[in-house]
Amino acid sequence: MKRLFDFICSLVGIILLSPIILVTAVLIRLKLGSPIVFKQQRPGLHGKPFFVYKFRTMTDERDENGELLADSVRLTPFGQLLRKLSLDELPQLFNVLKGDISLVGPRPLLMEYLNLYTPEQARRHEVRPGITGWAQVNGRNAISWEDKFKLDVWYVDNRTFWLDIKILFMTVQKVFKSEGISQAGHVTIEKFAGSKGADNE
Repeated sequence: MKRLFDFICSLVGIILLSPIILVTAVLIRLKLGSPIVFKQQRPGLHGKPFFVYKFRTMTDERDENGELLADSVRLTPFGQLLRKLSLDELPQLFNVLKGDISLVGPRPLLMEYLNLYTPEQARRHEVRPGITGWAQVNGRNAISWEDKFKLDVWYVDNRTFWLDIKILFMTVQKVFKSEGISQAGHVTIEKFAGSKGADNE
């Protein structure tokens, strides 16, 4: 039922939002150049890697050694607006259509984090990741990694169709309020460096 719901909703969403997707793509091409879509490998169900799609929000500015500059430098005001309105997330509807992710589930993070999770935190991969999730509507990037993972695992243990509907409605409210987009002092959130014995507290 969840997969059928995801497929229908993502297909309808792509059709209805196609004008917005097209206009956003054109503006990104004009303001940031190519590629328009940012593609990165992320862990999906059971940690199996897939490529997540997002609209590009940063430039490719590099230093004299050819290394990319800090995110805070490369993120333009236009890119910040895309993130504030969550327009950068729209290409993930194609990920949902393909079955890589769900509309609702723990957010797919970086592959490099896989070996840093505690066994309990790793349970977030027992379900498909999602465009939005329980952690996103309860703080998003403004909460700590430990709290985020606790919320993810809570969702794994308590997920229902009606909880997904509730999360989708709460997500719309969060987008309009532009809450929790970034952590204090960071463009989004600081990198996860491990749980530092959180399970032993």
